[in-house]
Amino acid sequence: MNCRRHGRKPTVALWMLVAVVDVALIVVSAGLFTLLLILAAVAVIAGAGVLAARTLGNAEPEPARVVARRRG
Repeated sequence: MNCRRHGRKPTVALWMLVAVVDVALIVVSAGLFTLLLILAAVAVIAGAGVLAARTLGNAEPEPARVVARRRG
């Protein structure tokens, strides 16, 4: 019987360490300059996304139509 729970802090920490080592291996194999170019491209794309979200999010609301009602 295995009563060990998954997703606990040591398990998450181990996988984060594995991810950091993977990134380090990619940097070593691809080169630091290539990594800097990729990070710059991601930063430009993220900046464009933020700018687009701000621009599209500030739409002017349409004024409500006024309906005249008579008392009868």
